[in-house]
Amino acid sequence: MQKLKSRVAHFLLFALALLFVFCVYVFYDLPSINSLPEKLNQPSVKITDRSGRLLYEVIPAEGRNAALAIENIPQCMKNATIAVEDKNFYKNSGVDFAGIIRALWINIRGGETLSGGSTITQQTARTLLLSDEKTERTLRRKLRETVLAWQLTRAYSKDEILALYLNQIYYGGMAYGIEAASQTYFGKPAADLLLPECALLAGLPQTPGVYNPFTNPDLALERQRVVLGLMEKNGFITTEQRIEAESAPLSYNAAPYPIEAPHFIWMIKDQLDELYASGRLNRSQSLIVRTTLDLSMQNLVEEIIRRRIEDFKPKPGEINRNVNNAAAVVLDPRAGEILALVGSADYFDASIHGALNMAISPRQSGSAFKPIIYAAALDPTRTKPFTAATSILDAATTFKTKDNQPYKPVNYDSREHGYVSMREALASSLNIPAVLTLQNIGVEKAIALANQLGVKSLRAPQNYDLSLALGGGEMSLLELSTAYSAFANDGIYAGNSSILGIRNADGTLLYAQEKPPAQQALDARVAWLISDILSDDNARATGFGVNSILKIDRVAAVKTGTTTNFHDNWTIGYTQDLLIGVWVGNSNYQAMHNVSGLTGAAPIWAEAMRSILQGQPDKVFTRPAGLTRFQTEWFIDGTQTRAWNVVQNDDQRVNAQASRQVEESAKLILALPIDNTTYRVAPNLDAAMQQLKVSALAGTGFTQIIFYADGVAIQTLSAPPFETWWRLSIGVHQFWAEGAAANGETIKSAVTTITVTE
Repeated sequence: MQKLKSRVAHFLLFALALLFVFCVYVFYDLPSINSLPEKLNQPSVKITDRSGRLLYEVIPAEGRNAALAIENIPQCMKNATIAVEDKNFYKNSGVDFAGIIRALWINIRGGETLSGGSTITQQTARTLLLSDEKTERTLRRKLRETVLAWQLTRAYSKDEILALYLNQIYYGGMAYGIEAASQTYFGKPAADLLLPECALLAGLPQTPGVYNPFTNPDLALERQRVVLGLMEKNGFITTEQRIEAESAPLSYNAAPYPIEAPHFIWMIKDQLDELYASGRLNRSQSLIVRTTLDLSMQNLVEEIIRRRIEDFKPKPGEINRNVNNAAAVVLDPRAGEILALVGSADYFDASIHGALNMAISPRQSGSAFKPIIYAAALDPTRTKPFTAATSILDAATTFKTKDNQPYKPVNYDSREHGYVSMREALASSLNIPAVLTLQNIGVEKAIALANQLGVKSLRAPQNYDLSLALGGGEMSLLELSTAYSAFANDGIYAGNSSILGIRNADGTLLYAQEKPPAQQALDARVAWLISDILSDDNARATGFGVNSILKIDRVAAVKTGTTTNFHDNWTIGYTQDLLIGVWVGNSNYQAMHNVSGLTGAAPIWAEAMRSILQGQPDKVFTRPAGLTRFQTEWFIDGTQTRAWNVVQNDDQRVNAQASRQVEESAKLILALPIDNTTYRVAPNLDAAMQQLKVSALAGTGFTQIIFYADGVAIQTLSAPPFETWWRLSIGVHQFWAEGAAANGETIKSAVTTITVTE
């Protein structure tokens, strides 16, 4: 008897030891449920346009994910999941003991756990805490998940456990959680799911690869019917609801992983990285980033660019103009919001370096920088401010660069136009007057204003010289377009923004982009004058002719730019409510062949402006107070006395004194053409377009002015402006003006002689 007791005791000790070893083997490294937050899937980030349309989803390596609160998950999804996965979910303790016994029995008989039967709680424990073991089908894993499920039941409510399951379980298609699955398969938020869709999705987690509706639609529908049958059996739906759901057509998402506006998307991602780094956003949160982009507008501009660049491809027998790329930005000039941003003609075309964002890549701006120079010159706080009527001598001039080298700019048409008003010089984009203006105000002033307007690429003034007037400094299209916004916005610089708000998956606002306070970077009157000049089709006739492509079906201010050897060309233009900037060129800096801002970028700009503003009313630029109209020009109050001031270089051998005599009564001076000037007829231009401006400066008391060319009267005017045009003709010609004074006296100007050659 004693031996028997001893043997029993030894057996019990052995059994206890064996049980202890088994328990150690099974549970020694059991993860703590406190580590659950660390085990959750990293949420993806949805980036949408301003209307909520998906542009892109930043998906972690593991897959797409977004977590919802249980109350934001539709009831049909909760019911379908419970019906198919764990009908007693709200009644059981989180553990399926029958399933464990069944697994143990099968394990004893077959040596391998072949049967499941896990509850939703067990599946949650296995998915989140035993991810390294979840593919194992062993008794050890089954016991470990059982203990963890029991612990979860005591630490979390049933709704919290169900939310964990629905937010973290894998639905196939790289989608983790019901929100990701709904977006992937149906292209809509989980909150909008209907019963047929819920039933289909609830059937996926068992074997997502088999039931994926994209690859196996018939099997997916069979599985859906199984789920609907279980929902009916367990009282979640009626027979009528089941039949209706089974026959309802399903509309799958045609583009489950879209990428729209890719260059813009990467700009948003850079901003998100900064917000993560600063701690203002948490990477563990599901984020929905609502941007300023208008997807319809974006698609429109993309299509215009693709088509226009394609039009540049040479036809048989044509010269290749080597135009391969373009970029565009569309802004709301008042709010500073980016409505569209196209960084290249094709993001995915490596042959044009399409992934490079040319909307933010610094390039030389050509004449597109000139409005900033003239705006600085118009500043009424200057000792001697320019006016729109200021006369600037457009004649051959040699300047000095910062390296003390000679610099002799020429106009695009290789002609000199004599004295021109600032209005004409800017609108017609004459180069020599722009350099003279920059010389007058100083490079430092021009760069200081550019910096105030957001052009931060220009820094130390000592690094630049007078070539800055013709685009000798590099800046991005977005920078310069944003600077132009101040002209449309009463001189107020609002910067640019691309994010309207960031919310979590449940809609709680987490971040709203903080816009810097708007700054009055320009006198509102200066801004209006620039807009008025850039929208004056008559003033740009010298450089572009009348009714050029720059004149659209409404009031719009616009400026082009072309760099040396046609490396880059620009067009930036705006109304009060819309601004579009366009760059055309090659990302690898190859030169185009005879493609200017007027022929390269302007057609894109004009078509985009017309298309976007179609059906909207035309608006004039609202003129601020403090402007006075004198004769035919607008002046900032107090500058009328400088109406005819003259800007010229000391090396220009002309008689400036004559132009100042206009203020004297009964004086008549022929301002244009300039005496002893030679003009050339361009053989490649329409002869009808090659005209010379003839103008006179008249004092008070004249009732009529008559212009003469070679003794023949060519124009009679009775009111200013006293100017006309004469078609170029090869030879030597003489011009003068005669005026009829109020006392009946006829006064004749000096005679000007010019030469016109081929």
